[in-house]
Amino acid sequence: MNTNEYKFNLLFLIAGLAICFMDGCQESHSEGVSNGSAGALDGPHQMAVYMRGEPAVKDAQIWKNNYAPGLKIQTRNYTVCTTLLEPLMLRQLPAFLESAYKAYQSQLPRMLNKTRPLEVYLFATRGQWEQFTRDTAGADAEIYLKIQRGAYTLNGIVVAYNIGRKQTFSVIGHEGWHQFNQRLFVYRLPSWLDEGIATLFETCRYHQGRFLFEPSRNLMRLGSLKRTIQRRQLIPLRQLVVLNPGQVLNGHGSDDAVVAFYAQNYALVRFLREYQYGIRLRNYHALLLGGADGSWPVPQNLASLAADRTRPLTVGWNTQISPILFTHYIEREIDRIEKEYREFCGKIVYRIRLK
Repeated sequence: MNTNEYKFNLLFLIAGLAICFMDGCQESHSEGVSNGSAGALDGPHQMAVYMRGEPAVKDAQIWKNNYAPGLKIQTRNYTVCTTLLEPLMLRQLPAFLESAYKAYQSQLPRMLNKTRPLEVYLFATRGQWEQFTRDTAGADAEIYLKIQRGAYTLNGIVVAYNIGRKQTFSVIGHEGWHQFNQRLFVYRLPSWLDEGIATLFETCRYHQGRFLFEPSRNLMRLGSLKRTIQRRQLIPLRQLVVLNPGQVLNGHGSDDAVVAFYAQNYALVRFLREYQYGIRLRNYHALLLGGADGSWPVPQNLASLAADRTRPLTVGWNTQISPILFTHYIEREIDRIEKEYREFCGKIVYRIRLK
């Protein structure tokens, strides 16, 4: 695929995320977030002192940058550079990221090791986010700037701006999975798997200082899935696993089709993890572990592209490798589980009411 074709598909990949707003992270009904003295804080120096008292924070210092006064926050697994100085939201961010990191690790049967902290840039305004993107994304900057509301992952770094606490945490949770596997996996993941898993971290609940991710309460994805079922527009599994969002939009010409694509991949990952009390969870773990270790049984040309993150992901690679992996790890005859998958989709949306 030529560079322009790759960028076109990349654009629709991130645009697909941008239009898919999630329910986000909810406060536990049993507790609130106390304001305390947070309302009296003024400026990054006081915020740095305030943030050092948070349990998930190892250190907080002034972040010198060209965009606005900011903080550089260190947690166990993350470095956060932010111009967002709103105390009540910022104090939850370290705990959210650490909770997300544990949730990402839980997708695999064993922990993966990293060599350095994961990086997140969170800006207070879109203008700051746009300028940072122009400064760092090079020739691809204009592609990312087409995101209307959301975040992106580039070169292993998550870049977001404040769109409200719930939605900001939702997009960071989603993009954080992409960052996690970009940094810790030997092989990149096919689109259906990467995007499907990312949707598991869009909805969560804050309880007693940590965040609990609840994929079964992702009403955005469930609503989209139910609407797709009602319209009799479910994509057959054999086609679903070889698609990416750009192809979907090219073929159907609507954002609704991309939303449906994400919803079906959300359901497919849940199906592999949950159906019949996790009957295929072992297969799912083996598939992910093979990607993490670089041990997939695939032809050398596909393995080389999977391992080389400097080369653009192509439609051809995704189309070729996806059925190989699915038939090796999940089911030799994909059509044999089509009925089970559709039944599962119907089951998880049974109580969803569309407006």
